[in-house]
Amino acid sequence: MGKIDVYPTTAWSAGTGCHGGCGQNLFVEDGKLVKVEGNEDHPWNQGRSCPRALAMTQYVYHEDRITQPQIRVGERGEGKFEPISWDEALDICEERMGKIRDEHGAESVIFVQGTGRDIGGPITFLAYSYGSPNWVQLGLSGHSCYTPRLGAMKTTLGEFAVADCSQFLEKRYEDPEWEAPEYIIVWGQNPPNTCPDGFYGPWIVDCMQRGSKIISVDPRNTWMSTRAEYHLQIRPGTDGALALGMLNIIIEEEIYDKDFVEKWVDGFDAIKERAAEYPVDKVAAITEIPAADIQAAARAYANAKQAAIQWGVPIDMCPDGTAVAHAISCLWTVTGNIDIPGGQVIAKPAFGVTAYPFSSEELIELYGKDLITRMNEKRIGADVYPMYKHFRGWASPDVTIEQIETGDPYPIKGAWIQTANVIGGQAARAKFHYDAMKKLDFVAIVDLFHNPTTMALADIILPAATFPEKNSFRSWWTPMDSIKKRVQVGECRSDWEINFELAKRFNPEGLQRWATVIDYFDERMEPSGMTFEDLEAKGGWAMSPEGPGRPYRRYEKGHLRADGKPGFNTPSGKVEIYNKSFEEWGMDPLPFYTEPPQSEASTPDLFKKYPLVMITGARSNLFFHSEHRQIPWLREKEPDPTVEIHPDTAKEYNIYDGEWVHLENDMGHIKRKTVISLKVKPNHVQTLHGWFKPEAEGAEPNLFNVWDYQVNQIIPGPQASKSGFGGGQYKTTLVRLAKITEGSA
Repeated sequence: MGKIDVYPTTAWSAGTGCHGGCGQNLFVEDGKLVKVEGNEDHPWNQGRSCPRALAMTQYVYHEDRITQPQIRVGERGEGKFEPISWDEALDICEERMGKIRDEHGAESVIFVQGTGRDIGGPITFLAYSYGSPNWVQLGLSGHSCYTPRLGAMKTTLGEFAVADCSQFLEKRYEDPEWEAPEYIIVWGQNPPNTCPDGFYGPWIVDCMQRGSKIISVDPRNTWMSTRAEYHLQIRPGTDGALALGMLNIIIEEEIYDKDFVEKWVDGFDAIKERAAEYPVDKVAAITEIPAADIQAAARAYANAKQAAIQWGVPIDMCPDGTAVAHAISCLWTVTGNIDIPGGQVIAKPAFGVTAYPFSSEELIELYGKDLITRMNEKRIGADVYPMYKHFRGWASPDVTIEQIETGDPYPIKGAWIQTANVIGGQAARAKFHYDAMKKLDFVAIVDLFHNPTTMALADIILPAATFPEKNSFRSWWTPMDSIKKRVQVGECRSDWEINFELAKRFNPEGLQRWATVIDYFDERMEPSGMTFEDLEAKGGWAMSPEGPGRPYRRYEKGHLRADGKPGFNTPSGKVEIYNKSFEEWGMDPLPFYTEPPQSEASTPDLFKKYPLVMITGARSNLFFHSEHRQIPWLREKEPDPTVEIHPDTAKEYNIYDGEWVHLENDMGHIKRKTVISLKVKPNHVQTLHGWFKPEAEGAEPNLFNVWDYQVNQIIPGPQASKSGFGGGQYKTTLVRLAKITEGSA
């Protein structure tokens, strides 16, 4: 045996797949990764690891991993690829994408990413260098993952806010300034099973161990809900009504923070009037939660000395996700739980450093207002949904797929796909996306394994590196982390390296100030006073010093506004719960409730035919979305796609535990293995998303059996909210169960 060296780093995509942030130790022997363990010195996870991190050696050295560039040599879908050099692959991308730009305009190539992950920086760097405004999570209807919540917070608060679990303090739970939330509303999430955007799920458990009590808003019975003081077992998709009903109780009973509201809130009278439209009996009828439980939970939250809300993606997937997030943000506003210990802490990036321009303001600062104005003229969906012009740089996924089909107002000819398994993962109405994207002239995909999307669409495949194989940095709230390359596998390159080289080919003059990717990192990190190597020398992470990046009550200290005056980063200096930005964009300035598009109330005839509400996207800590199905340790624990059904439902359909069944509606059917469980109500079923079988035949028509298992085939779409953000029907689609009989498979 050789000497084993241990290197600290930060886990992020690719590899664990997740939203990242955990400090991990890499054990390297003779240039090979032999083990991964949690780094006890890192404040984020304090030594803990998930199963995906622990299985990294199986991921990194898997025999099916793509380790050199490939070119398609057969027809699309035949699964025939041959290896080529990096120079050849990049030359082809430059030539084919350049031809599209010359003949149709740069906007005719879309840049497609998956959720979270270490990709926003590299992919926007390439898209804007190429000249395309069309950066998009294609298939994810309404960008129904975190962006609706971000939009609601940014336009009301001027900032983003998260539940305070001491994560902005280096000493964490030992810091005397921090207090545990008296109550935490865990809304649409089971934190022990997931690490969502900029948040480490087990922190909620840490707070519970320090006295925090839980109010769980979840249609399911979960680890979290069974330990909650109040479990509000909501009807899926009705979260907006619940939030408005709780607001009404808090305002009517005058248990809101009168001092905070008087001094720091704009629009209170308007929200009071809107909330009054949702008396508790009406809300109970809508949500199927007993009125007494709604009242008790609202009072507990409002009367707490400090309380926090940790929310999940079901908020975004409500019929009007932005409006629902707006309503929930009003709860922490009227109770004064903003930037106080144990409340909703304002989330500023460490040292003010971001890995890439995140907001519209940052885009303008880096690229100039003229460029962003020109891009907005071509950004898909910006004329349909004004919020797309003013918040972040996304193109609308719903309008994009329709435009691929129609060519109106201009044709879409190519796609650059990175960290996204569109067909096997995120796309609602998956077959519609499959049929539309087959028509594109050129598709380049950056990935690590073949999946249904690579097999069906790719002309060129570029092999990406895992996090132990790459240099990158993470500054998503705090701390600021480095990711340092320690091993090399085949010819794999990091997403940053791939995109940086190709971007310089498309825009050599604009990018000449950066000779290497590290030069770009150093420039982004300048506000910290550190370079990438400086951060690495400090152990790979650093927390913000005193100032705007540190809680608490920064609105009183003048730490939020550019002018240094007390107040919030809004035009009025107050929290604008009467949302003036929404009003300017032709949207309702107050939160509102919309009934799910499929329900007993909305579609009674459809409900009679398909009486079960299907909740998709339950999180497994073994997989990240559609990844990891080929990793032995992980697949052994969860070998098949399952559906959880209540014992009464199983009896009604004459289904036994472990039986394979169809979930079906008018869009088709998919297979699932039944698990009879009390986790779900009798009129609900719950299933994982993103399933295909890597061990099956990859070429068409099989595509790794994706059409047997991809639940998004029977999810309607595109179906964005009124704002364009939110509304994906992933939690409220109506289905029925059917036994699989001969000839029905």
